[in-house]
Amino acid sequence: MRQNAIAATPRASFRLTLAALAGASLLALSAPAFAQAETPATGAPATSATTSAPAAAPAADVTVPEPSATVDVAKLMAEQPLKDVVIGNPDAPVTIVEYASMTCSHCATFHEETYPTLKKDYLDTGKAKLILREFPFDPRALAAFMLARCTGDDAKRTAMVDVLFDQQDTWARAENASVALLNIAKLAGMNQEQFAACLNDKDLQSKVVAVQEKGQSEFGVDATPTFFINGQKFAGEMSAAQMGAIIDKAR
Repeated sequence: MRQNAIAATPRASFRLTLAALAGASLLALSAPAFAQAETPATGAPATSATTSAPAAAPAADVTVPEPSATVDVAKLMAEQPLKDVVIGNPDAPVTIVEYASMTCSHCATFHEETYPTLKKDYLDTGKAKLILREFPFDPRALAAFMLARCTGDDAKRTAMVDVLFDQQDTWARAENASVALLNIAKLAGMNQEQFAACLNDKDLQSKVVAVQEKGQSEFGVDATPTFFINGQKFAGEMSAAQMGAIIDKAR
C-alpha cells in the first residue's frame, strides 16, 4: 500500500506551479520534485473517499460519498486542448472523467486497487466509460503525461499511463528522473532521440498545462484524483464498491 499522507499546497503556490510548468525544462529532471507526490491545490489537507475499503464488500456495507458539486455535462465534455482518450464504449450511459497527476500516490493507489475491477465490471461491459485528463502538479508529472501522449495512439497512451502509475516509485522519486522515464519510454518503443523530442515539444507541453488550467478554472478541480461521474464531482480515491454504487445509481 502506498503512503497516503500528502502535504497540502496553498492555492497561491499552485498558481506559481502552473506558471513554472508552462516553461519547465523537462530534460533536466535530476532532483526529486517532492519528498512525496503532492495532491491538493488548496490550503486544506487532501482527503480520500476511502483508503482500503475492500472491492468485494456487500452493497449494504458500502459508504457511498456524496458529490461535492455538480457541473454542466455539456461543458465538461466539450472539446479539450488535448483530445480525450476514451476507455470503454464511447456510447456507454455513464461517463467518468478523472483528473489525475502522474506523481500523485492517491491516483496510483486508485489505478492499482480500484481500476482493474472498475474496468472488468463497468468499462469492458459497456456500462460506463472512463476519460483520464492531465492535471500535473510538478515537472515530473508533466513529463510523464507528455511521454504518454507521444506513444502514438490511444491504446498505447492508456498502456503507458498504466505502466507509469504501476512503476511510480521508480521514477517519481528517483534521483535522476530522466533516466528512469527513458527506461519506461523504451518499453513503449521510443528511442532516446524520440524521448528528447517529446519532452522538448513546447506545443504539447502548453496543451497539457491548458487541460489542467481548464479543469481548475471551469470545474473547480483542486485535488487529485477528482472524478466527475455524469457531472457529479467526487474528490479522493474510491474503492471499486463505492464507485460501482455511484455508477449503478447514475445509469
